[in-house]
Amino acid sequence: MNEFLIAIHRDLTSENASPSPEQMQAAIKPFQDWIGGIAAQNKLVAPPKRWDLGGRVVRQNNTVTNGPYAEIKESLGGLFLIRAESYEEAVEIAKGCPVLQYGAVVEVRMAIPAS
Repeated sequence: MNEFLIAIHRDLTSENASPSPEQMQAAIKPFQDWIGGIAAQNKLVAPPKRWDLGGRVVRQNNTVTNGPYAEIKESLGGLFLIRAESYEEAVEIAKGCPVLQYGAVVEVRMAIPAS
């Protein structure tokens, strides 16, 4: 069984960059059910975390800047780890993310063991 990072991104440049309170409320239960289904299959490694809109970026010359950058149109909305046999299975799990209907993008990346 492999581990996959599921990263949920949202578009900060669209007209509807922030969902309305009603949309947020409507998305909570389906999202909780989706995560609960993953956990019930023993495929949830680390539960979802939300991240603030700010952040810092450290560059090679030790320059630290605030983030996210204005020119970046997507912001990280959440991260969690799942177990799946393959990319295909992980992608199928990601396709079930209910926040996709609100314009979010779900990124899937396989964890590679450190050597």
